[in-house]
Amino acid sequence: MSSLKILVVEDEDAIRGMLIMVLQQAGFFPTAAKDAEEAQNIIHDNPPDLILLDWMLPGISGVEWARRLKKEPIYSDLPIILLTARGEEEDKVRGLEIGADDYMTKPFSPKELVARIHAVLRRSGKILGQAQICLGDLILDIDQHRLIIGDRQLEVSPTEFRLMHFFMTHPDKVYTRTQLLDQVWGRSVYIEERTIDVHIRRLRKILEEYGRDDLVQTVRGFGYRFSMVD
Repeated sequence: MSSLKILVVEDEDAIRGMLIMVLQQAGFFPTAAKDAEEAQNIIHDNPPDLILLDWMLPGISGVEWARRLKKEPIYSDLPIILLTARGEEEDKVRGLEIGADDYMTKPFSPKELVARIHAVLRRSGKILGQAQICLGDLILDIDQHRLIIGDRQLEVSPTEFRLMHFFMTHPDKVYTRTQLLDQVWGRSVYIEERTIDVHIRRLRKILEEYGRDDLVQTVRGFGYRFSMVD
């Protein structure tokens, strides 16, 4: 299973932060934008697998941006879930007619949101049903949120799980601290780069108990690499 990236386009800080947290806990890799202009720049540089899009945005509305996006061949198949306080049937119909893949009326539960995201991703072919990532004797169980070496389960936090998910889906590549912050925490979350070092040390300490702390390698002057090769 590849790392699934979700772009959250929401102008209210509290709601945007809540959505980022929910997505991270569900094992996704979120990025965020406050308006359509910022979102357009993000998808140009780093195309997501799905967009959570607020209907009402400053400047270009979410529904208008979605309509324009769906007219561009390169983005026509990009899944979009509209988020809005509008509950009238005609609004739902309008949202779906412009090409949105689903529609959620606020307020909604995190559990329902994640279920809707998985449903849309399955329909779009982004999720192919693979529940585990296996590298040698290391297994990351996506559904159960478990990290396993051989027949032993490792105790990892949600952040450490996301970090391992990213590493195991991008092995043998070197990433800077900034890149890891963007991919694991998301661009909208302010965290100092040294936080990466703290989590790397914790992850290595967990792996060290099983003699596998060498899996996360420091590339001096650049960042970190995950590799099954010494």
